[in-house]
Amino acid sequence: MGVNNKNPQDNIQPKGDKKPLQVLHISKKDTQKKSQEIHNEQTNSQEEFKKENIAIKPQVIKNYSVNEIEDSNKTNENFDIPQQDLTQQDLNRPYNFYEQNTDFQLERTVDEFDFDERAFLEALNANEPIGATGETISGKVIAIESDGLYVDIGGKAPGYMPKKECCLGVITNFKEKFSLGLEMEVLVIKEQNADGMVTVSARALILRQSWEKVSSFAKNGELIDVLINGFNRGGLTCDVDGLRGFIPRSQLEDGQDHESFVGKTIKVSFLEVNPEARKLVLSEKKALLVSKFKSLKLGQLIEGEVLAVKPYGFFIDLGGASGLLHQSSLTNGSIRSLREIFREGEIIKALISEIDLEKGRIGLNTALLENSAGELIIDKQKVMQEATERALKTKALFDKKQDK
Repeated sequence: MGVNNKNPQDNIQPKGDKKPLQVLHISKKDTQKKSQEIHNEQTNSQEEFKKENIAIKPQVIKNYSVNEIEDSNKTNENFDIPQQDLTQQDLNRPYNFYEQNTDFQLERTVDEFDFDERAFLEALNANEPIGATGETISGKVIAIESDGLYVDIGGKAPGYMPKKECCLGVITNFKEKFSLGLEMEVLVIKEQNADGMVTVSARALILRQSWEKVSSFAKNGELIDVLINGFNRGGLTCDVDGLRGFIPRSQLEDGQDHESFVGKTIKVSFLEVNPEARKLVLSEKKALLVSKFKSLKLGQLIEGEVLAVKPYGFFIDLGGASGLLHQSSLTNGSIRSLREIFREGEIIKALISEIDLEKGRIGLNTALLENSAGELIIDKQKVMQEATERALKTKALFDKKQDK
């Protein structure tokens, strides 16, 4: 037997012209080298592509406004923020233009606009609402309805006056009392609605004028005559220029049979006038007191009896009226107790230093009768005996006070 070759490939005999298979030997070193070459080729390709893109610039077609844009860009060059100087902190905060030393105009002037001030004011006046609440306006009746009137007040819409607001009291014949073209003053009681119409009232205006009138009477201490038209358990009622007045029973000279006053006229004075609360309180007693005050004058020397001693002074009877001699007007000296000067029931003389007709108050003074501070405490009898002569010396002082 022959020896067999252990390698099978050696036993394969080529047939015909075919060549034997070639075995490709690939090493790791060759693979790395090839990969590096591929990577370099890709990098070079990308760089060439970028260069091509940079080299290609679009054609810019300038029109007639390009110069204006370029001039605007030049103007704003001072506001360009240098990119190389920015930090992360700068990017996080808003940029302040005032940090640049550049004059920058942020607003336009009126002269740059086509502005007509006269036309602007006329437009404002045309749209200004006419008739604020509480305003008095003169108008003319332009229409009469069964439930009210329409009054031309000069606005874009007429004012409406409900029937109950046309006057005081009850209206028996509405259309006879009011006629077209009648001019009247009205008070705005409700501002304009969506249609520009306001609600007006003649009644409210009459009442407001009445409150102003009685307030002036009360301030000046005037007396009025009223007709009693009703009564209740607390007192009497009356009418004062369309206002309801009340006279408490305690303010009547004789309140025992107050029902008998209905239908009679009495003279009264004002105790309280409060338009906001619609409160009008009158007094017959105060009217008698004020009548006596009318005969009194500032600087007049009076004689009266000490009715009461209070911590703040003395009340002196002036014959139906009382005056207050306050401790501050008693003497120019220092006192320890009021009772060391005057006592109840004692007859004294004093000067009238204040007359308040509205409050029904008379202020008295004895300090002006002293020739020296504290003289009334040291020699009260002498001051009282010479009071008439000493009062003449103070006449000029009260004359100046009345002139003011």
